[in-house]
Amino acid sequence: MLVNAKDMLQKAREGKYAVGQFNINNLEWTKAILLTAQEQNSPVILGVSEGAGKYMTGFKTVADMVKAMIEELNITVPVAIHLDHGTYDGCMKCIKAGFSSIMFDGSHYPIEENIEKTKELVKICAEKGLSLEAEVGSIGGEEDGVVGMGECADPDECKSIADLGVDMLAAGIGNIHGKYPENWPGLSFETLEAVKGKVGDMPLVLHGGTGIPEDMIKKAISLGVAKINVNTECQLAFADATRKYIEAGKDLAGKGFDPRKLLAPGTEAIKETVKVKMELFGSVGKA
Repeated sequence: MLVNAKDMLQKAREGKYAVGQFNINNLEWTKAILLTAQEQNSPVILGVSEGAGKYMTGFKTVADMVKAMIEELNITVPVAIHLDHGTYDGCMKCIKAGFSSIMFDGSHYPIEENIEKTKELVKICAEKGLSLEAEVGSIGGEEDGVVGMGECADPDECKSIADLGVDMLAAGIGNIHGKYPENWPGLSFETLEAVKGKVGDMPLVLHGGTGIPEDMIKKAISLGVAKINVNTECQLAFADATRKYIEAGKDLAGKGFDPRKLLAPGTEAIKETVKVKMELFGSVGKA
């Protein structure tokens, strides 16, 4: 069932586990993640970047597809459909399109402007029953063409954004989108503890979940991270399984070229990746 992310993340924070946000790119992605969440009896957040929303022809198409799929597949676990790294305009479009949760990424604005825009969105989301995620300190790696090295957020700035009434906060703690470079120094638990000290019970969000060592993930969860975003890992698994299918010549045998057959191994690989992540995050059986 489609819900906002507020309840599921409060429960996760209290229960010391995390809910996975898995980004969707098309029908196969969405179906694989929803079926796995149902099989694992786990709450789930479907993340949609502005680029992926555009690729799928628009946010309304995405929202309608997810809602219809929840109904057709009889998905009973809590599902949130969430805008990932939204601009202010993107947030407005998703609110209109029927998303249940949004992230406003104002991290590249001066803190005053980030606060002003977040305030407006807090008001609108409260009226419409959506959950809202804000970001302080940019997450490293490539994010819509901008490459950064994983800054650490200022705990006082985190507090000023948290106090506006957002439901969850993404604070940069040295994490990066995409593959981690060889010389990555690891997560800054010092920053995470300082942020937690300032924002109290606010569920924290860890972006760039692909490639962070398991012990670091578990430690981050113990320190108040209740939502972990995964995207690259599912893409790599899908590409790898698809390559193997084609390299084995299976697309040339019988009706192996049929997209339903051609995309099946990749779809299964996404399911497997999501299952492994849900086990690591501790959300299995928590729906």
